[in-house]
Amino acid sequence: MTSAEIITIGTEILLGEIVDTNTRYIARNFRGLGIDLYRTITIGDNADRIAEVIRDSMSRADIVITTGGLGPTIDDPTRDAVAKAVGVETEFREDLWQQVVETIGRYGRTPSENQKRQAYVPKGALGIKNPVGTAPCFIVEYPSPQPLSQRERGEGVRVVISLPGVPNEMEHVLHESIIPYLQKRFSLNEIIKVRVLHCAGLGEGMIDEKITDLEMLSNPTVGLAAHTGVVDVRITAKAKSESEANAMIAEVEAQVRERLGKVVFGADEDKLEEVLLDMLAKRGLTLVALESNLEGILSRKLPHVILRDGLTPAALLESLREVRSTSNTNIALGVAAYADDRSAEMAMITPRGEKTHHITYGGPPRSLTRWAMNLAFNWLRMTLEEME
Repeated sequence: MTSAEIITIGTEILLGEIVDTNTRYIARNFRGLGIDLYRTITIGDNADRIAEVIRDSMSRADIVITTGGLGPTIDDPTRDAVAKAVGVETEFREDLWQQVVETIGRYGRTPSENQKRQAYVPKGALGIKNPVGTAPCFIVEYPSPQPLSQRERGEGVRVVISLPGVPNEMEHVLHESIIPYLQKRFSLNEIIKVRVLHCAGLGEGMIDEKITDLEMLSNPTVGLAAHTGVVDVRITAKAKSESEANAMIAEVEAQVRERLGKVVFGADEDKLEEVLLDMLAKRGLTLVALESNLEGILSRKLPHVILRDGLTPAALLESLREVRSTSNTNIALGVAAYADDRSAEMAMITPRGEKTHHITYGGPPRSLTRWAMNLAFNWLRMTLEEME
C-alpha cells in the first residue's frame, strides 16, 4: 500500500499562534484514497531543518507532502528546503511567474519584486497552478530505492509535494490537482474506511479487557481513544472497494456491540447530547436541566437549562424539584461541580421517582465540568433505557 508522511511548516504553529488544520484535512483525504499515513510533523521556518526532515521522510514514504512556507518573504523557506533535500538548485519558471502576476492583477495590483520568489521551484519540479492564491505549488519526482528494472517500467517513483499553508488554498489545489495526480501516478485502487463507535459508562481499561482480542487484528484494526467521560472504539479497514471495507467493518462492529451492549451510544458523528435529546423526543418526554458551577457548559448543549451557581450537594435536589415544577416537564436533571475536592453531584427526577449520585474525579481540574456533564448525560441515557 502507498505510504505518506505530512510535514507542516511554520514557526507560528510551533508558537501556538495558529492551529494546524491542514494535517487533519489531508489525512482524512488520504485515508479515502487508501494511502497509509506513517507520520506527521510540524517544523519551524528553517531551511536546513526542513530539508533534514524531508530527507528523513523520503527514506520511508512514497509521498512526502508539505504545507506552508511558499509565500514571498525571506521566512518562507520551503522551496529552498525541498531543493536541498533532493540535491538540486532552485530555478525560475516564467509560467509560474505569469500565474503570480495574473492572480495579483485580479486585485488591481502589480506584484512586488520579492514576489518573484514564488516563481522559483526545485530544478526539474512539476509546477502546479494555484488558481485561488499567489503561491504556486510543485511536485518533485525521484526514484525510490527499487531495482533499476522497476524504475524503468515507471514503478518505484516517490514524490515530494509542496502545497500552500493557507487552508482554503491548500484544499483547492489538493482536490483539483494533487489527488488526480496521485491516483494516476500510484495507481491507487484501495480504500481505507474508518468506523468510530462512541462509548460511555465504562472506562478505557474495562473496554480494553472486553475487546482485547479484537485489538490484535491486523485488518480491520481496532483501537481505543479515551476522551472526557467518553471512549471511542475505532475500526479501520483496508480494502479494494468501499463495499468490501464496509463488510469487513460490519463484522467487527457487530462483535464490539455484542460485547459492550448499551455502553455503545453512537457512531461516527453522533454526539452524546444529541443521542440523549433524540431518545427524549422519541419517547415524547420533556427535559429541564439545572447546572451549578459548570461555567454554562450544559446550556450550550441542551435547549432548556437553568443556571444556579453555588448550590451545595444537599441543595441540588431541592432546587431541582422547584425547577421541574415551574417548568412543568417530565424529567429534570441537575449537575453541580465542586473544583475544590474534584467531585460532582447529580440529581434526577423522572415519572418514576427521584435519585442522586455523587462522583469523584481524578483527572485534570479543567476537565471536571465536561466530565461531569458527560457522566450526567449518560446517567440519564441509561435511565431512559431502563424506563422502556
